[in-house]
Amino acid sequence: MLRTIAAFDRIGEENAFAVLARANALIAQGRDIINLGIGQPDFRTPDFIVEAAVKALRDGHHGYTPATGIPPLREAVAPTCTTASA
Repeated sequence: MLRTIAAFDRIGEENAFAVLARANALIAQGRDIINLGIGQPDFRTPDFIVEAAVKALRDGHHGYTPATGIPPLREAVAPTCTTASA
């Protein structure tokens, strides 16, 4: 059996999940709720985004990106950015 250290019992619940649970309970009661607590959309992901994600995974694009971003995105954004001269 897996045992954890006693300190884990003091962690408690993440507040955002408590807000989500409360919003879901109100929705279940038939209340009209706009929940901004956890940042999860209340609509289905559009098909074109799902397909793009599947294609990216199949093409081997998974895991974390570099902290500075991926080169194609940086190159696409760079022309729109200006740097202040010192």
